[in-house]
Amino acid sequence: MTQFARNQWYVAAYAAEVGDDLLGRTVLGEPVVLYRSAEDGRAIALADRCVHRRFPLSESRREGDAIICGYHGFTYDRTGACVSVPGQTRVPRTARVAAYPVVEQDSLVWIWIGDPAAADASRVPRAPHLADPAMTTVRGMEPIDADYGLLVDNLLDLSHETYLHGGYIGTPEVAATPITTEVDEEAGVVRVSRHMADAECPPFYARSTGIEGRISRLQDIEYFAPCLYLLHSRITPVGQPGPVFRTEITYAITPSAPGRVYDFWAVSRDFAVGDEQVTAFLRDFNHTVVMQDVDALDLLQRALDTEPGPYQELSINIDTGALAARRILAALAAAGADRADA
Repeated sequence: MTQFARNQWYVAAYAAEVGDDLLGRTVLGEPVVLYRSAEDGRAIALADRCVHRRFPLSESRREGDAIICGYHGFTYDRTGACVSVPGQTRVPRTARVAAYPVVEQDSLVWIWIGDPAAADASRVPRAPHLADPAMTTVRGMEPIDADYGLLVDNLLDLSHETYLHGGYIGTPEVAATPITTEVDEEAGVVRVSRHMADAECPPFYARSTGIEGRISRLQDIEYFAPCLYLLHSRITPVGQPGPVFRTEITYAITPSAPGRVYDFWAVSRDFAVGDEQVTAFLRDFNHTVVMQDVDALDLLQRALDTEPGPYQELSINIDTGALAARRILAALAAAGADRADA
């Protein structure tokens, strides 16, 4: 299993998911409850277990910015401090739950599960297209019963589009075209590019843009370890200088627990921005593509779990980006463990 890098920012939710209702998520194995402050509108994240008998606070109720445990009535303020307990006036000194640093940016709610003193909001990676009024975005989230490293592998090697997503986003040219890879291990960034000068136009683009012929298709990936993945896609009809159709595909890869990952996905476009039919098509079509990945990774994880013994992977050129990401994730996890030991 890929080890967790705890002193990092992860996406806990879309901003639109966090409101008056209590939302339960699990990040790096830590149960979290999220809600939006009635006082100032800020997103709040607390540990999702009452200190008394571990009842989930996400299954409790709010009173203003306080959460009242649905089992025995322990009441917590927005800082996680318990302010009231049943049957006595004295609140035990240790009665509090963790409050996690939160940053709301680019329509995403980021959470820091590690050492609060190390949380630096300026280090949250950007995805500005998600909140760009000039672009239209569809989005969703799917939990996957697989190691989060398998999803990172999947997204950094898009040659699988040809085989797993044929008839949707995959064409023969994706697997046949060599990649270029750039790695900044110190910054934790991996870039993988695949430029196809003359490619079949897959249904994902043909039906959303109206292109009928072959296309120039540029795929430029930026992966900001451990969580944010951006695929900058540009397509143009072959032989024409334009129009250039820009699509930004975003994934937030948030480990939920060992062997389980949240797959936040979004597709943003700068064409047909007000066309509801195109919006509905891309939402449904991309959800189908995501579910193909979910099914494949669930199956792969089950296969790995039943391996009879040690095995040796075979890697080739298309794995360069994924292998670099593995090294970066291992280094981030080790650095977090070293700080915890210190």
